[in-house]
Amino acid sequence: MMQFPRLRFLLAGVAFAGLASPAFALDGADFVTKLNAAYATNGATLAYEAVDVNDDSVVLKGASVRSTVKTADELKIGDLTFDGVEELSDGGYTVETVDFPDIDRTADGARLTAKDIAISGLRVPAKTGTGSIDDLLYYQSAGTGPITVEIGGKTVFAIDKSESNLTRQDGDKGIDFDGIVSGVKADLSDVKDAKTKMAIDKLGLQNPTGEFTVEGSWDLASGVFAVRDNSVNVDNVGRLSVGFNVSGYTLQLLNSLQEAFKAAEANPNKEAANQALGLSAMGLIQQLNFNSASIRFEDASITKRLLDYFGAEHGVTGEQMAQSIKGLAPIMIAQLNLPDLQNQLTAAITAYLDAPKNLTITAEPAKPVPFPMIVGASMGAPNTLPSVLGVKVTAND
Repeated sequence: MMQFPRLRFLLAGVAFAGLASPAFALDGADFVTKLNAAYATNGATLAYEAVDVNDDSVVLKGASVRSTVKTADELKIGDLTFDGVEELSDGGYTVETVDFPDIDRTADGARLTAKDIAISGLRVPAKTGTGSIDDLLYYQSAGTGPITVEIGGKTVFAIDKSESNLTRQDGDKGIDFDGIVSGVKADLSDVKDAKTKMAIDKLGLQNPTGEFTVEGSWDLASGVFAVRDNSVNVDNVGRLSVGFNVSGYTLQLLNSLQEAFKAAEANPNKEAANQALGLSAMGLIQQLNFNSASIRFEDASITKRLLDYFGAEHGVTGEQMAQSIKGLAPIMIAQLNLPDLQNQLTAAITAYLDAPKNLTITAEPAKPVPFPMIVGASMGAPNTLPSVLGVKVTAND
């Protein structure tokens, strides 16, 4: 008699498991549909041959990335694995990791390999158009291991690894982002053009190395998208940094772009779809304002080598070449018809050539400038652009 309560308990457990399993089972089709709905903002969609679901893993068999506008454009990936998939109460999904197969492809005599490609902390929104940060296809980090490009069996370009990170700001006000591509190496020793090869050899650029970095933020309410630093740093050459700040890049604008992409995807006439998409993009760009921008180059000995190289071609020393450029600069700048910048440019070039350290161009208007005004000025009176944008040029600051 004592066995019956235990038997009833076991039967109840089996019944509960039978009832509970369908409720917690992942719907692979729903997951991919929502993933593609969010991914369409980038003008692409994930295609696949089959979806396999096993516990909290979803595998897209034979996955590829296809353009939503140019149907002929396709990048084959292979089996794409989403691990730690969990459906949220709002219908969205979180994914612990996304693992890509290693890449090893050959085309036109060039071989591309890439290893350890992965994304972590992916969040797939339940739907877009809600006006919140949860509209976004968001991830915490993404990266790769080694990437190489080979031609004729010789590595001509390689990186050690790459990484990018996204961080939600307090109160979900926006997103901070950063990224780095490190261990960049190139081999230019086999360049075929004789003149180009001579220049590379004279400048000591046979095997350049360096890294790429980026850092910025996006405020969702104001739509301020700021890239504080986007740099290319080449050892023994220099560091080129570009930054910009625009406003009006809101979630509403992003959603409008998404709708434009969806309309283009649904239009069977792809030529008409491309034209409509272009017109929509032009209209949406009018919502953007230019706040600031900067370009800065920090010399790491390349300037002297360039002066020596071009000086030798003209039968003079590098110092004499610098003096010649300083003498010609005011004449050449005057031809540009930029009265607001002429003196600044001349002074900056002179100071830089005397002692190459850094050269900076900034654009900081007194108040945000609508993009249509910039387009109008560039077409009607391009010489007024420096004044419109508040352009300044400095050297060795």
